[in-house]
Amino acid sequence: MNHPQNEGLSRRCVLGGAAGLAAGAVAAAAGLPSGDASAASTRTAPDLARWRMQAARVTITRDDWGIPHVVGETDADAVFGMIYAQAEDDFNRIETNYLVSLGRLAEAEGESAIWQDLRQRLFLDPEVLKKDCAKSPAWLRKLMQAWADGLNWYLATHREVHPRVIKRFEPWMVLSFSEGSIGGDIERVPLTRLEAFYGNRAVAMTDEERELLLHKPTGSNGMAIAPGRTRNGHALLLINPHTSLFFRSEQQVTSGEGLNVYGAATWGQFFIYQGFNADAGWMHASSGVDNVDEFAETIVTGADGSRSYRYGNALRPVKTETITLSYRTADGRRGQRSFTTFATHHGPIVRETDGRWIASALMNRPVEALQQNFLRTKTRDYADFVEVAAFKANSSNNTLFADSKGEIAFLMPPFMPLRDDRFDYRKPVDGSDPATDWRGLHSLESLPQAVNPKNGWVFNTNNWPWTAAGADSPKAADYPRYFDQAGENPRGPQAIRLLNARSDFTPQTLIAAAFDPYLTAFARLVPGLIAAWDRLPGGDRRKAKLDGPIGLLRGWDYRWGVDSAATSLAVFWGEELWTSSVQPAKDAGLSVWDHMAGHATDARRLAALEAAAERLTQGFGSWQVPWGEINRFQRIDGAIVQKFDDAKPSIPVPFTSARWGSLASFRTKCRPATERCYGTRGNSFVAVVEFGPRVRAWAVTAGGASGHPGSPHFNDQAERYASGNLRPVYFYPDDLRGHIERSYKPGN
Repeated sequence: MNHPQNEGLSRRCVLGGAAGLAAGAVAAAAGLPSGDASAASTRTAPDLARWRMQAARVTITRDDWGIPHVVGETDADAVFGMIYAQAEDDFNRIETNYLVSLGRLAEAEGESAIWQDLRQRLFLDPEVLKKDCAKSPAWLRKLMQAWADGLNWYLATHREVHPRVIKRFEPWMVLSFSEGSIGGDIERVPLTRLEAFYGNRAVAMTDEERELLLHKPTGSNGMAIAPGRTRNGHALLLINPHTSLFFRSEQQVTSGEGLNVYGAATWGQFFIYQGFNADAGWMHASSGVDNVDEFAETIVTGADGSRSYRYGNALRPVKTETITLSYRTADGRRGQRSFTTFATHHGPIVRETDGRWIASALMNRPVEALQQNFLRTKTRDYADFVEVAAFKANSSNNTLFADSKGEIAFLMPPFMPLRDDRFDYRKPVDGSDPATDWRGLHSLESLPQAVNPKNGWVFNTNNWPWTAAGADSPKAADYPRYFDQAGENPRGPQAIRLLNARSDFTPQTLIAAAFDPYLTAFARLVPGLIAAWDRLPGGDRRKAKLDGPIGLLRGWDYRWGVDSAATSLAVFWGEELWTSSVQPAKDAGLSVWDHMAGHATDARRLAALEAAAERLTQGFGSWQVPWGEINRFQRIDGAIVQKFDDAKPSIPVPFTSARWGSLASFRTKCRPATERCYGTRGNSFVAVVEFGPRVRAWAVTAGGASGHPGSPHFNDQAERYASGNLRPVYFYPDDLRGHIERSYKPGN
């Protein structure tokens, strides 16, 4: 592997270049249009000269889908062009991601976001990040500087773009968002509990937070297939993250220093998070591993009001800190709120329960995470990949790996605290007992994994690791119980069924498997519903009322489709039964699926079907509604929180939420303002990669590459997305030839 070394740029981590020339002189020196003084004053003549020189070393080529192929002379040049191209496509998403990660969202959205900002700032201190930046390896500092320069050059050359808050990006800022997963570990802290503690008032939990407490990762599939189970004798990889729609940017990034990677980058980050190069590929799927822990602290208040916490036979002082946050007021001015926050050696205090303060412990290794995420993109084989994993800075994702040597692997998050398995870390443990403390990190060798298994395939669907390679999977009995808290989900058996079905996989048959319509959850649940109806006495009113719906489901093959009314009825029934099963399942220590299948009463099953039929009739005039009439993809604006409109164009989507066993996932929300239900998350970027002598790949991005409604690439992939018709990826220059829309230098 190539670990580039470059000379120091540490002062620039904080300063980002000198400032202070008059706005008019800066604009004139740059040959840019003059604008407001406050914006121009952040761009000095030396800055602009440096940015222009770096832009000259970068070429961005847009293909006929609008996908940017960025080429730079060095890795830093490539990073400069990569982030510039992202900003062209959706600067708003970039800035918003950093407002969230820096704890500054309230400066744009008002005081309602103050608790989200406080949660972020409990774990990430900008002053610490500046010091971390200055101490980072020289090669990494150069990339961070190029990242900031690329964004600032974009703003300098696009004066019509007005950032909501961040007028100038500084290199250290990228460390606030160095883990590429959607919803980082910090989001495991419920905001309502945080507000109740630091706001000193009662706040009701949200339904979303209650779901989060079940510790059930909700999306992403990955599969890797060894050459022995493929027709062409080449390893195959399925990349299928389930995220909020339009969450990532599809790009190719190449440099003269050995970088040549294709895939999906989270908006604002300078590494491809899900993707591949000519020799290796990786897919991350949210893990059910338990490596975010809570410690219940016993607080002792002294006569002078000072606070301590009990630790063994001693008392330790509670660390206090004042955090001051800014927010936008209703009249557009700036307000501030200050909070006195608390922490122990376990972590910051995030809530109180049963009279004890709860400290949260999680991974906070931004420099290591940024190194791991970037260097991963230059790995060439499994040995390289494991070398990079030694940074131990991925805490939230399982990984599926494949390479051109034919190696495949399932790996768990390398950040794994070593703990005493006597304690149940799925619940808050006693922080006063030193035996509950983390004792360093597990070695990579001690983690559950499946590397080149005899069966010839590995997969993960956010389920437990104990079926990742069929009979060749790691065994639960060999590991502490904290290695999984997710259990199985309906996509696990579906993946195993498909992977065992053939030994002659091609890229096309793997794509077909990724969009296989069989719904394993309903194949398990619907027979119990039918049996419940069959057991009703003949005179029961439900016998006649539900005869039609039961007949429809009795004849169903458990496969989704746009014309399938049975899919609609099953999904609405399943959602009703799910809602009434969540709390009983949690109380019983079961998955919701297991509780629905084995513990739901006949009365609950039938009541849920009645409710589902009534909802369909009220919303659509009948309980027999084709699924495609309900389940729709619509993209009519570039907002992060979209507005939907039944009167505007939308297209039917055949697949369902992953909850019901569909590998292809599309989660919708039905809103009072619309009759139809529109997708907000699920399949976002899908790719299948074949690692032959020349890598070949096919991909699709939800909607399109651009976040601008006026762009031809705002929605040009929507039909392909809904039908699973992946397009060829232009990885090599000769692939790209004949498919070029334009080539240009950043700023031109």
